[in-house]
Amino acid sequence: MKVSDFREWFEKISQLSRGQKEQARHCLSEVKPQAAVAKYLEDSFEPNCPVCQADRFYRWGHQAGLQRFRCCACKHTFTAISGTPLARLRHKEQWLNYSAALIEGLTVRASAKQCGIDKNTSFRWRHRFLTLPAATKANHLQGIIEADETFFPSSCKGQRHLNRPPRKRGKQIHARGTGKDQVPVLVVRDRSGATADFMLNALDKKTIEPPLRTILAKDAIFCSDGAAVYRSVAHSLGITHRPVNLSAGIRVIAGVYHIQNVNAYDSRLKQWMKRFHGVATKYLGNYLGWRRWLERWGEHNSPIVGLQAALGRENQFQLLTQT
Repeated sequence: MKVSDFREWFEKISQLSRGQKEQARHCLSEVKPQAAVAKYLEDSFEPNCPVCQADRFYRWGHQAGLQRFRCCACKHTFTAISGTPLARLRHKEQWLNYSAALIEGLTVRASAKQCGIDKNTSFRWRHRFLTLPAATKANHLQGIIEADETFFPSSCKGQRHLNRPPRKRGKQIHARGTGKDQVPVLVVRDRSGATADFMLNALDKKTIEPPLRTILAKDAIFCSDGAAVYRSVAHSLGITHRPVNLSAGIRVIAGVYHIQNVNAYDSRLKQWMKRFHGVATKYLGNYLGWRRWLERWGEHNSPIVGLQAALGRENQFQLLTQT
């Protein structure tokens, strides 16, 4: 159920009679969370063998509360979550609750407390749930396209062996650029909201051109700041380039060409990331995908959508065509 539909339904509870409230309370008390999640996983599953993709199978007992199938072709057994990032995870009754924690943007410990699980389990679930959303980004941008880079501090958070002297807690990194203390991220976004981002090793033509070549339409109008690298990339790709000279105070050209859309996205991303007090560079891609997923669904997001995204079945509920 969508969040908006749930709110509308919840607001009408006060209109129920005493008998209707008792009936609703009785029905809700009989639903076991684990059984409900298992039923949902199986109802949304289109059975086919994850090994050979055959669609001929038969029932073969149960495993971890889920119906198990056996492939007629290769004889492998599988369930509704085999071959997905959530395979072999326990406590299925808390998966929807954890998906809600992801929508709220809770920290690892806050998510663990909300779901009644250990913080290490919460950390493992976070990156299992984000595996596929991190790989889901816009693969085709068209129309007016904006691009800009943003920077995140390079972090070895969680590593026992560092290749540099440890920094004192709370030390700020002021150097801007592609040095060893910064990780540049190129964010590309069109006016429909389709977004792609790329973690880079350097901000030069050799690094930026390949990812842009794969996603930019030939008739696109490319907007960026006045950096020479974007002008060179646009010329190489043969697309129209509209640079905005921010240093001269020119933010909009012809009333329509600007990079305010992508800059606003960068600002929301940075503000949202502050709650995590530094993200390990090793997992930065997962957090970027997490934010893209939240932006893509907006107010239409729900724990069910989060679970589908983690299982790789988000296309069943997709609102945008360019993902």
